[in-house]
Amino acid sequence: MRGAATVVLPPAVHEPLTPRGTAERCLESARTSTTPGTGGLPEIRQWLEERARVNEFTTTPVPFAQLDGWRFTDDTGDLVHRSGGFFRIRGLDVSGADGPVPHWSQPVIDQPEVGVLGMLAKEIDGVLCLLVQAKMEPGNINVLQLSPTVQATRSNFLRLHGGAATRYLEYFTEPGRGRVLADVLHSEQGGSFYRKRNRNIIVETDEDVVVHDDYRWVTVGQLHALLREDNMVNMDARTVLSCLPLSAPAAAFDDAAQSETAAIQSWLNNAKSRSSLVSRLVPLASVDRWRRSEDAISHEENRYFQVIGTMVRASNREVTSWGQPLIAPRGRGVVAFLVCRTRGDVEVLVHARAEGGTPDVVELGPTVQCVPDNFHGLPAGQQPRYLDLVREAAPGDILYDTLLSEEGGRFYQAENRYLAVGVDDEVRSSTPPPGFRWMALRQLYALVRHGGYLNVEARSLLACLQPMV
Repeated sequence: MRGAATVVLPPAVHEPLTPRGTAERCLESARTSTTPGTGGLPEIRQWLEERARVNEFTTTPVPFAQLDGWRFTDDTGDLVHRSGGFFRIRGLDVSGADGPVPHWSQPVIDQPEVGVLGMLAKEIDGVLCLLVQAKMEPGNINVLQLSPTVQATRSNFLRLHGGAATRYLEYFTEPGRGRVLADVLHSEQGGSFYRKRNRNIIVETDEDVVVHDDYRWVTVGQLHALLREDNMVNMDARTVLSCLPLSAPAAAFDDAAQSETAAIQSWLNNAKSRSSLVSRLVPLASVDRWRRSEDAISHEENRYFQVIGTMVRASNREVTSWGQPLIAPRGRGVVAFLVCRTRGDVEVLVHARAEGGTPDVVELGPTVQCVPDNFHGLPAGQQPRYLDLVREAAPGDILYDTLLSEEGGRFYQAENRYLAVGVDDEVRSSTPPPGFRWMALRQLYALVRHGGYLNVEARSLLACLQPMV
């Protein structure tokens, strides 16, 4: 963060919990569809409707000249906030990429600070529950979505906005406030952010927690059910939920599991070492084939995305009105795993995906991750691998299919169709193209407890597929 002193977040205290006990309690919560004392899914939906009714939420696209607190710098053309904090829109130059376009430049979000995505957990009448928030984000399609207990950048919880403090932040930053069930530094979208990470943390407390009207205890099972409803659970809640220890890590220590994990790590490290992709930040004014108008920064072919300005009103946020730029994708994305269940394990086909903004260049992504409109008119050989198989899947082969939003604090109405598509052993037996590999789903759940392995789209799908494990 620019313009403020560096703040180091102390870790929460790791008090001893038996891995088996933690996994069993998480699994019991996953099998529970009613929160003790507050009800089931109908009550959650009624609560969301009530929070939307009693609060005021508006997001209005505006020209950049009306974007309060933001300006384009004279020297680089970067779009920056007057405080020097939050984030800035800069240029990114990418070269050495595989595929039909080996070199390009684009606008990118530069936010060199680690945010906190924290989920507070507590046993209520013997059931492990998670505290979620009905959070308004300016880019949300349906305004309110379920988010983690804390979803805040360092600029926000340092209160550079001049507003109220972040509720419940102390559980994730003050030593001794709880027991850590998960704590992982994970990346954000490598195609839109430059080397951005967030701390994904789940902390269990025994304290009596005063629950604000915009917050509610839910079970893991209720979140799993709501993940089958369009645009109900936001991206930040999904990535934190993917880290939940639903299986005992002791199983990862047998010889066969260690051998499998070592082979996967070696394969991914080989992909990272062989990648020739190089990215560097450049002035926004220098990005090639992008044009700035009064109200948008757009590609000359009207593909990919736009950068737009918005003015926001939200009566229940730390600041009730503000202006900010947002990334507005052109078209709905497709994010999909191919899934095979013919060999005794649930297996998924992963892609070692290199992106310009990924901190470690290459991470494991879904089988398909693209916006199909961006490939319109290109020959078959330049279309994303396996996209045709996903699009042409028979209804009986679709194991999961839900529209989910990306992070509404940086993206304007960004929506992806998340799918899991079952395939037979014939597809499983064919040799995948370079960069693809079949992996047991349980192996991904072991790897997601460590940073640098799975990208955010893969983690979102993992959260959606947890009931399959």
